[in-house]
Amino acid sequence: MRRTAALLALAAASPLAAQSQLPPAEYANKQLADPAKEAEAAELMATLRCIVCQGQAISDSDAEMAGDMRALVRERIAAGESADQIRAWLIARYGDYVSYDPPMSTATAPLWIAPLALLLIGGAIAARSFRRRRR
Repeated sequence: MRRTAALLALAAASPLAAQSQLPPAEYANKQLADPAKEAEAAELMATLRCIVCQGQAISDSDAEMAGDMRALVRERIAAGESADQIRAWLIARYGDYVSYDPPMSTATAPLWIAPLALLLIGGAIAARSFRRRRR
């Protein structure tokens, strides 16, 4: 019984141990002073996927990793890098998955081709069904 209670207590405490005790990066939740640069950063952050959350943009995520990515985007925008340069660097570092609009490559080709193929197959099935009904 004590062993079970100890294991349950350890399992319950595990998520707490995963949280970092470090303060967030400076620009994780702080906007840039220049409104034009902040707008450019916000536009880019809305198109980048949080590596941890796997479904949220870094602009919407509360994950520590998303905060680090927001800070990185803002720092690089403030330093004069373009959104395309920052996106290319993040894709080189984290892979195509980090972008909601992955570039066409052999790895992402099925993502681009599958919807078209399914649409064509659905159209062919519908046309065949309509022909059968007319007979």
